[in-house]
Amino acid sequence: MDLAKFENALKIGETTAIEFKRAGGTIETDTFETVCSFSNRFGGDIYLGVLDNGTVVGIPENAAPSMVKNFISAIGNPDLFSPTLYLEPEIFKYRKKTLIHIHVPSSGEVHSFKKRIYDRVDEADVKVSATAKIAQMYIRKQEIYTERKVYPYVKLKDLRLDLLPMVRILAKNNAGGSHLWEKLSNMDLLKSAGLYAEDHATGKDGFNLAAVMLLGRDEVIRDVCPAYQTDALVRKVNVDRYDDRLTVVTNLVESFEQLFKFATLHLPDKFYVEGAERKSLRNIVAREMLVNTLMHREYSSSYQAKFVIEQDRMYVENANRARFNGPITLRNLEPFPKNPLIASFFRNIGYSEKLGSGARKMFKYGRLYSGVDPEFIEDDVFRIIQPLNENYSFDAENEAGGQKTTQKTTQKILAAMKDNPNVTISELSEICGITIDGVKWQLRNLAKAGRIMRIGGDRGGHWEVRDNTPR
Repeated sequence: MDLAKFENALKIGETTAIEFKRAGGTIETDTFETVCSFSNRFGGDIYLGVLDNGTVVGIPENAAPSMVKNFISAIGNPDLFSPTLYLEPEIFKYRKKTLIHIHVPSSGEVHSFKKRIYDRVDEADVKVSATAKIAQMYIRKQEIYTERKVYPYVKLKDLRLDLLPMVRILAKNNAGGSHLWEKLSNMDLLKSAGLYAEDHATGKDGFNLAAVMLLGRDEVIRDVCPAYQTDALVRKVNVDRYDDRLTVVTNLVESFEQLFKFATLHLPDKFYVEGAERKSLRNIVAREMLVNTLMHREYSSSYQAKFVIEQDRMYVENANRARFNGPITLRNLEPFPKNPLIASFFRNIGYSEKLGSGARKMFKYGRLYSGVDPEFIEDDVFRIIQPLNENYSFDAENEAGGQKTTQKTTQKILAAMKDNPNVTISELSEICGITIDGVKWQLRNLAKAGRIMRIGGDRGGHWEVRDNTPR
């Protein structure tokens, strides 16, 4: 959680895109109304545990995990939301108070909650009932997001239904054990994902462009988007032509798999340890670049997308509906879904994470991979350029780097425990910037060395730091 962003929201107060909710141990109905209105308008941020005037009161810490679980279950329930949503609430601490942040991106669909449509007007969630206004909302969405274009003559037989068992497994694994899509029929799954809809501008209903691109048969994709393809090239020796080439023209689910396999074949997988966990910098960087070019591409354009690996760089480029022209940095990064339906589908099956996280990962791990920051260029043709340097090694340039990283992490853990004996493992993970498994590994070592002791159980217990223990 970006605490600076949160503090800025407290100063600004509630707006069209910021909402505070008091919240006790449960999530009230009005929170879901705001989720619906944000989705239907320009998106926004909801903070649970804050009064309307910006006073931070927090929520019960022991209730936060169940609140998040119930929230995710509710927005994925087709009896409550239509179409369903996939959002990732974040539990965070501010001045020792527990809060929940929910980022709601603008959606490519018009959503309803309990069969009522809500829109965001100034600081209020307004119920929309007039037919003309509802139709206008649908038209607005259609004009902004070309992925919503309906093709009434596309039928179930035109989609790769054989991919849905794999999609269900990916969604289940990504959700940590269960997902709504497991229980739905093929048609209900597609409707839940927003891939079957009514075009209120024409009165026709059917599968939309997002459905065709994500799961369409190759011949159907060619008919709907004749210029669609991703050209993957390696130009290290023969720079005028190519050393290897892959032309990808299939659905986006399989496109990602083919392009990722191509990347792993031609890129070095350098050794890197974060905390106690071995991470593949190559896989992280390649995945984020490829997911971005597939998820945010403007498919109505005939511009041919590329993924190119050269000696000193690799890059992706694709047609884009630009919001401005120029470089994107962490300072001016404002996540905006170019294809919300496709992005939501990718998040459900674990191909991507929450909006904006891909760029942040690229800036972090891209530099670790090559020693140089990547470039993001927003224009009618969007580009991500990742420098390459096969001789660069993060570990080699930081002798005993693993040991130094461990010592720094140990110091952070001990300092956090002294400051707050009740600090949780998830909070330590955020403080140290390592995974929960990495924190557990650190805690086991510290406990074996006698430097820390857990007094009481996981619930209601606390940490005791023993500074005088021999090291």
